[in-house]
Amino acid sequence: MKIITTLAAFATLFASTALSQNLPTTGVIDSPLGKLEIINGFPSDETVKKLFDNMDFQRSTQAYIWALPYVAMGEWQRQQREVFGAGELDYVDYLDFKDKLGILTANATTPYTMAFPDLAKTGPLVFEIPPGPIAGGLLDFWQRPLSDTGQTGPDKGKGGKFLVLGPEHPDMKPDGYFVLRSQTNNVWSGQRGLDPDVEKAKALVAQLRIYPYAERDNPPESRHLGTGGKSWGAWQPGGLAYWEALARLVNEEPAIERDRIMLAMLVPLGIEKGKPFEPDERQKNILTEASNVGELMARANAYHKRFPGALAYPGKRWEYTLFLKNVDQETPNYTQLDERSSYFYEAVGVTAGMMGQTVGAGQAYLEAQKDKDGAWLDGGKSYRLNVPKGAPVAQFWSLTVYDNETRALIDTGSYPDRSSRNAITTNTDGSVDLYFGPQPPAGKPESNWIKTLPGKGWFTYFRFYGPTQAYFDKTWQIPDIEPMQ
Repeated sequence: MKIITTLAAFATLFASTALSQNLPTTGVIDSPLGKLEIINGFPSDETVKKLFDNMDFQRSTQAYIWALPYVAMGEWQRQQREVFGAGELDYVDYLDFKDKLGILTANATTPYTMAFPDLAKTGPLVFEIPPGPIAGGLLDFWQRPLSDTGQTGPDKGKGGKFLVLGPEHPDMKPDGYFVLRSQTNNVWSGQRGLDPDVEKAKALVAQLRIYPYAERDNPPESRHLGTGGKSWGAWQPGGLAYWEALARLVNEEPAIERDRIMLAMLVPLGIEKGKPFEPDERQKNILTEASNVGELMARANAYHKRFPGALAYPGKRWEYTLFLKNVDQETPNYTQLDERSSYFYEAVGVTAGMMGQTVGAGQAYLEAQKDKDGAWLDGGKSYRLNVPKGAPVAQFWSLTVYDNETRALIDTGSYPDRSSRNAITTNTDGSVDLYFGPQPPAGKPESNWIKTLPGKGWFTYFRFYGPTQAYFDKTWQIPDIEPMQ
């Protein structure tokens, strides 16, 4: 089975067949798929096979990109159920950086807690958010927010009860609830504590509760489970496992009007609602190849953004992380496919508060994958970053290093994050020098150093918690990461 599997191969073949050509009644044409034979106007049997194989391959690479946010949710849900034993009404708490090693681009600084209930099994659910410095959201499985919660939610940090209805549940509007409707049965509650006192933040997230609306008069206690030091990973799986995860969600969820054409493209690949996923050998080979090529497409899309306005500052390497115009991923004329997939390949979850649009509240994110000279960041080399004085934040800033393959916190056995909340050394001018490399920099404070791994690439997020005006008008800018001799 010959399938064109690289962008370079397509580019080369297109270059060689740049001139348009009319189809002959009988003959052979050159194409990006190779030579295609026509007999009396019909494609030959060999050409039919080649066309179908490449049609299915092309569709599956695009389906890979389309499904990235969906599969990420499904995989994390599966990990919570199978690794940590979480039920429909349980939270799993991720309290320190070791707990978070399986999360896409987690912030190592703040404690998290997550739940992934299935409304088709539970009925309408109540999510109780306690008062205090907490931030998060309730999302459907396409990672579209139903609502922010906490400081940037309708409860404004004062606490509240959110009633979430599934696609098939009847309308209701009881007093005392923020009522939300999800288009997917599976939903996600992702919350984090922002109190600068970590113990207070942990105590706050422990107060989060989930229970069926039907049991509101005598709600059961919500369990908060720990990770127990277990190894796990919530990033999208590779190979055939990616499609197995997608097939499960297609069967569990109603079809959304937006996705009907893509769902039709999945049918020849063996993924169809109401049918078991039992691919034949041809489909398995195509899907496995497509998951590899699709992931490389996703890396290019995430780490070398080609969107207009991707660079945060002219002449610098820092990029905006989020390119969604709206949290529902929609524009007036189309759904933001590449912009959505760029973010959800390397990250998980978005809320209105994370869009970096409110002065003094929420969060803003910049990322870098290249050094000042435009070279990819290399775990075997040493770098320096100067964070100027007066970072524009109402709360705090943090810088975190991630593995560019898993997109999770870099696992070196040491802390992969430095922030203004840490005991880091400040220069006499008020700026902070951060260092990156496989060894501590000679003569420099180790408190300001983040360890990297030789033979592996890495990237970083710089987070602004409560970005102030200087972030938006760019009177404060972060310099590029510089190689050290």
